[in-house]
Amino acid sequence: MRCPFCAHDDSQVKDSRPSDDGAAIRRRRQCAACGARFTTFERIQLRDLTVVKSGDRRQPFDREKLLRSVATACRKRPITPVQVERLVSGIQRQLETTGESETPSQRIGELVMEGLRGLDPVAYIRFASVYKDFREAKDFEDFAGNVGEAGRE
Repeated sequence: MRCPFCAHDDSQVKDSRPSDDGAAIRRRRQCAACGARFTTFERIQLRDLTVVKSGDRRQPFDREKLLRSVATACRKRPITPVQVERLVSGIQRQLETTGESETPSQRIGELVMEGLRGLDPVAYIRFASVYKDFREAKDFEDFAGNVGEAGRE
């Protein structure tokens, strides 16, 4: 593993343990050249996923991009980083186990919406505002009204 501080190619694993959500192995490493310590995470990847975006553009699935967008929706909400990590890991697992190598971006958005709906209504509305491209206050009002009505059923 390349050292992020000096770019030396050799580092030694000092400690390994499962991550908080159990979906990865957390490894503490030490660079053989500069002695700096850093952490890496190792995850299981069942297959390479490709996201089909609008206009039939294709790009590789980026777990970190998904994690950032979910974390942004959950910012300043009573949601722990472990909950966000579990949600993203669950979505990635669902996508990998479908047997398909290509997934429409709309499907990923729907899975995030499902997960956030059960996690936090404010994070759900925040994500929806970007995903559904709200243009004016009325869009928020209509959507939030539907969220409130669904919660009363």
